[in-house]
Amino acid sequence: MIYNLLHLIAENMSGLNVIRYITFRAMAAMLTALAIGIFSAPWFITKLKSLRVGQQVRNDGPQSHFSKSGTPTMGGVLILTAAIIPVLLWMDWYNPHLWLVLTIVLGYGAIGFWDDYLKVTKKNTKGFSGKARLALEFLIATAVCSVHYLIYQNSEIHVPFFKELIFDVGWLYVPFAVFVIVGASNAVNLTDGLDGLAIGPIMTTAGTFLILSYVGGNSKFAEYLQLHYLRDTGELAIFCAALVGAGMAFLWYNTFPAQVFMGDVGSLPLGGALGAIAVFTKNEFLLVIVGAVFVVEALSVILQVGSFKLRGKRIFRMAPIHHHFELKGWPEPRVVIRFWIISAILAIIGLMSLKLR
Repeated sequence: MIYNLLHLIAENMSGLNVIRYITFRAMAAMLTALAIGIFSAPWFITKLKSLRVGQQVRNDGPQSHFSKSGTPTMGGVLILTAAIIPVLLWMDWYNPHLWLVLTIVLGYGAIGFWDDYLKVTKKNTKGFSGKARLALEFLIATAVCSVHYLIYQNSEIHVPFFKELIFDVGWLYVPFAVFVIVGASNAVNLTDGLDGLAIGPIMTTAGTFLILSYVGGNSKFAEYLQLHYLRDTGELAIFCAALVGAGMAFLWYNTFPAQVFMGDVGSLPLGGALGAIAVFTKNEFLLVIVGAVFVVEALSVILQVGSFKLRGKRIFRMAPIHHHFELKGWPEPRVVIRFWIISAILAIIGLMSLKLR
């Protein structure tokens, strides 16, 4: 909004020229999100406590988690608020990617909110029907990906680290993109099980895509780095920056021992947003590398369930895999910090793809 209001008069006022630059607006969005999150969190957490919006802990989970029962949840509302406001302030409202990603965020946020609401009011850990939730996620993602395909007519799939390895799959790109978004959303949701565990990789992944979306959407940088220029994607750097800022604010209160939990209202839309940004910037396979922590968490659940159904045996002591390490005796902070370190390393590897082609 600020960009749309001021960029027209910036030509006559040199002091406002800075508004034209995505880099400035991205940093402004990050700081705005950080400020909103940091200063509104105490009131928000107090409000959740007064409403008795407390976490329901699984009976079959690690015993160390039983003490967390009653900790305020649905902190994802804070993250989304802190991220969406700066996005609306600093992004170009005429950019289709703004509204497409917001549709994912708000749609998946509504699904997660309803899931958390049922868990809190019914006092159980099951919440929304899994099949109904997935159906809604696929429906929203299909609508967004179809609109994106109609606007940009780009059905190419790019393989990272290989400049010319590109597959044009035509209309099949839409279901592929839908799978990426829904998969990313649920993978992040499964990762959100320890204090600060999910938000760390969310920030490193968003930070990586901040850089990738900016250089891919800038014709000069794209030419220099021998990337395929993607129209309108540069503005997504602002969205990514807002996610990083909101994530830092949330982590201030979510670090061990957590004062508030993210809940499905946070994990589902944040994962969906990362998936959508990966799709729009043609980094679907790179998301698997940069977000490998989420991928491994999801795979651990799939393998555990499959092994138990087929062989009657478990592979891990408990899934998702972060609980496996807990039951092996790792303190919760050790699991979280090591997963963060791995996520940071993966982000560096992802950024190496800009030159290794």
